[in-house]
Amino acid sequence: MGTEITEPLLLDSNETIKTVDSAEIIPEWKDQITIRGLVASAILGILFCIITHKLNLTVGIIPSLNVAAGLLGFFFVKSWTGFLSSLGLSVSPFTKQENTVIQTCVVACYGLAFSGGFGSYLIAMDEKTYKLIGADYPGNRPEDVKNPGLGWMIGFLFVVSFLGLFSLTPLRKVMVMDYKLTYPSGTATAMLINSFHTNTGAELAGKQVSCLGKYLSISLVWSCFKWFFSGVGDSCGFDNFPSLGLTLFKNTFYFDFSPTYVGCGLICPHIVNCSVLLGAIISWGFLWPFISQHAGNWYPADLGSNDFKGLYGYKVFIAIALILGDGLYNLVKIIVITIKEMCNKSTKQNLPILKEVQDSETSKLLLEQRKRDEVFLKDRIPSWLVAAGYVGLAAMSTAMIPVIFPPLKWYLVLCSYIIAPALAFCNSYGTGLTDWSLATTYGKIGLFIIASLVGSNGGVVAGLAACGVMMSIVSTAADLMQDFKTGYLTLSSAKSMFVSQLVGTAMGCVIAPLTFWLFWSAFDIGDPDGPYKAPYAVIFREMAILGIEGFSELPKHCLALCCGFFVAALVINLLRDVTPKKISQFIPIPMAMAVPFYIGAYFAIDMFVGTVILFVWEQINRKDAEDYAGAVASGLICGDGIWTIPSAILSIFRINPPICMYFGPSLSS
Repeated sequence: MGTEITEPLLLDSNETIKTVDSAEIIPEWKDQITIRGLVASAILGILFCIITHKLNLTVGIIPSLNVAAGLLGFFFVKSWTGFLSSLGLSVSPFTKQENTVIQTCVVACYGLAFSGGFGSYLIAMDEKTYKLIGADYPGNRPEDVKNPGLGWMIGFLFVVSFLGLFSLTPLRKVMVMDYKLTYPSGTATAMLINSFHTNTGAELAGKQVSCLGKYLSISLVWSCFKWFFSGVGDSCGFDNFPSLGLTLFKNTFYFDFSPTYVGCGLICPHIVNCSVLLGAIISWGFLWPFISQHAGNWYPADLGSNDFKGLYGYKVFIAIALILGDGLYNLVKIIVITIKEMCNKSTKQNLPILKEVQDSETSKLLLEQRKRDEVFLKDRIPSWLVAAGYVGLAAMSTAMIPVIFPPLKWYLVLCSYIIAPALAFCNSYGTGLTDWSLATTYGKIGLFIIASLVGSNGGVVAGLAACGVMMSIVSTAADLMQDFKTGYLTLSSAKSMFVSQLVGTAMGCVIAPLTFWLFWSAFDIGDPDGPYKAPYAVIFREMAILGIEGFSELPKHCLALCCGFFVAALVINLLRDVTPKKISQFIPIPMAMAVPFYIGAYFAIDMFVGTVILFVWEQINRKDAEDYAGAVASGLICGDGIWTIPSAILSIFRINPPICMYFGPSLSS
């Protein structure tokens, strides 16, 4: 799991994307899915899975990569068709419908690298996380260990990842056309794709791709250069450069020259980056030094740096308190908004309809909407097929999951699948209103409930596996509805959207575990002192233990501090909602503040550098910043991600960097 952060792109409900040409020829749904599109999707799926794993296993913050996926998909197919045309070969035109299918396929594929639990619930079961928490820690049993394996991970993803696609498909007309939910990210993606397939938009897209390629090359070369100085171990190279001095370096405040985190800072909203930095300052600047002064009183002074009975316990549990406080508040908020909006919809349907005089512009908009409605409803997906698919997959999953995870009994899996469609609907409706998916929150609720029901005899593994089941369903259901909205606005067939989601999910079930295995084989995953900390693995395992054991084993005053930060998360979120926008835009986000509490402050510095660059750029030339910031950020992230592949191969073959660049205090004479 990671914290996927996207900037809400809420549009006025009166705005309409004016891209529909009544004379436009719409390809049949089968023609929208092409071999070249699927090949491009697979290549991009591999790249974005690697990037997502790297972010998930290092800091857990994953920015939206949809812009990069759209740009690179457009670039790949345009380049291929241009190349074949230059050879005098006849090629079919590249349509916005095919572009939409590629986008859908890529997002479905790399989405499983996020929701598949490779940085959270799956890796929380492994032996290293068990040992990190401590063999003598109450509730942490050696029997509750299941190390990653390619076979069972691929099998698990195949049996849980498709159910979400079948759970809400019959409601696509209700969600997209009747309720007219905004689905901000889906709408923004449609705007992007529609713009690519106009003359002016294609010209801008070409410039953006060129910009992305330039910064991808710079990032790739820089990451390669850094490798030569990174030596053996975790204390060498630019990743440990004490740029703010050795004193601050000891408290993890330093700029580590990471193109990925600077790119994240360029993509994420300013308030997210500032919230992360504020969380780093509060935790590593004040709170941890303060608690460290009470070593020997609040906790034994001779404990190791990663012992849960010491400072490490405060770091993990206070981060959990902030995450749960933020998640609970937003869950209640989304449910309230959903109920309120549904009541408003039913009230409006009972009101008398008044005919208004329509001018030519209004008539044109109505014609465009009718065209979209017609295309969206043309290729129907039989409800009986969807229902049969859900029941069949649920039956298969109910039989298979207890084989993979014996403590999670079949009747618990069956109960999860009975209530899952209702939760998927709530999450999809909330995402359509706010652009905020609460899949991880639903997963944590399932984790606590199942862990407490199963108890000490296997509750940890059962809770973590149940978290994965719930997360997969509600996450893929929300993603599918986003894609239906994108398809609706780009005149793409609902059937082609559904099939491309199925294909992308199938790709992800294989590509996501394989790319994770590259990291698992090459790097020391889960080492709290290394670059691949897998921070959420420890957090999720501790949540499962808490569901069984309660709070009895927390260090002194830790529970009080956790309660304080939990309440603070609720209050801060409430203030963000009740204060005017001119004030609320400066109030931090608790979820973003929580991330550095456990990981460290270094990536917060990098992200803040990114946000400062963007802020200055916006002041100098806002139009350029809006057009190219996403491309620059995507290039930085993709270049660093690509270098991960040769870096992993070198590590597998035990080829170490030749130089260790290390910094220390000068020796006094």
